[in-house]
Amino acid sequence: MKAIQFENIDETVYKETLANGLEVILIPKPAMNNVFATFTTDFGAADLHFVPLGEKDPIEAPDGVAHFLEHKLFDKGEGRDIVAEFSRLGAQSNAYTNATETAYYFSATDHAYDNVKLLIDFVQDSFFTDETVESEKGIIVQESQMYADEPAQRMYFLMLKSLFSQHPVKNEVLGSIESVNSMTKEDLYTSFRTFYHPSNMKLCVTGNFDLEKMLDVIKTDQENRTFAQPEPIVRIHTEEPGEVASKETTITMPIGTPKCSIGIKEYESAIAPEVLSKRTRLTEMTLEYFFGLSGEFYKELYDAELIDSTYNYSYTLDKDFGFTMITSNTDNPEAFANKVKAQLNSLQAYEADEEQFERLKKRTIGRTLRKMNSIEANAEEYVWHANRGIEYFDIIPTIQSLTVNDWSTFLQSWIKEERIAVCNILPEG
Repeated sequence: MKAIQFENIDETVYKETLANGLEVILIPKPAMNNVFATFTTDFGAADLHFVPLGEKDPIEAPDGVAHFLEHKLFDKGEGRDIVAEFSRLGAQSNAYTNATETAYYFSATDHAYDNVKLLIDFVQDSFFTDETVESEKGIIVQESQMYADEPAQRMYFLMLKSLFSQHPVKNEVLGSIESVNSMTKEDLYTSFRTFYHPSNMKLCVTGNFDLEKMLDVIKTDQENRTFAQPEPIVRIHTEEPGEVASKETTITMPIGTPKCSIGIKEYESAIAPEVLSKRTRLTEMTLEYFFGLSGEFYKELYDAELIDSTYNYSYTLDKDFGFTMITSNTDNPEAFANKVKAQLNSLQAYEADEEQFERLKKRTIGRTLRKMNSIEANAEEYVWHANRGIEYFDIIPTIQSLTVNDWSTFLQSWIKEERIAVCNILPEG
């Protein structure tokens, strides 16, 4: 087992890659009362074009297959209830699927080793039949329809379709009603065998547990299971243009106040891990400084009555795509969009001040350190960063290494008119 020490934040991470390829990441925290574990596969809703394990020809999987798989792995038939089994062990469990990963996790104050064994067991044990797949379709379609009625969720996917024309990140995580209804158990098994191979997965456990015992429990479990020989996964990437798919999109819904979002297409092709890490920090700092709730621009929007309490910004930067959204309910969508776009375009000429940037770095380091106090955040963030070739606990040195020239260069190149999209949801009638 390899121990990696991060003296600047008093953390030690223990790693071992097992014979079957599974990477085990253990972050013991003896002072904590609970344990959190996440079992994550590097497989999400955007992974639709790939070569199945053991085959030569690429396929296109149905939209929503990763999310469908997440649902079905909780279904073991024979009257088993995985959530109830975790509950009997004093744990709360759940899972999520996004564009790039699927994660299964639990949090518990007791029975750490039994809960880890249960987590591994239900994720690595597939059980799909024609009947159970059919019965799940109605549940997922109902979930999809529920999200379609939620304005914030609807805006999110409306913006993705406006920003990206080819990249599968534009597709809804749940898939379309048509793709869900077309799903077969063969589709599920193909994706499961390819992406749920241990060599494509990471198991991270944080909190109060005995290091040697936890590793022994995991190793013993994996030695008693049989898997195909690991192979590199071949993912087929689509060519995505630099400009947005649609500069302005408007739909109507039964809502009381219009909703407007301005989106920035950050990039659309693979970037290096160190570039991703630095760009993420620069984006975070830029949005906080120029669009944060304590900034001058927010006050300007508020005083002009262009926003309400729903105002927010978000960003998603990943291996081969990135986007930012600035969103609010507003009685004047056109004025709100124009104000935000003017602010974005003005940043190209902004003269960054070194003292100001150093203060911004300190605030960012403070937020990051507070987040690192959470064992849940440590596990999820560590795995996310590891899957992108980034050492999570090196984020602080990365922030410290940034210079005001890095920020100026970023601001000068960040915004291009052809990369901005506006989406509106207006009240019906």
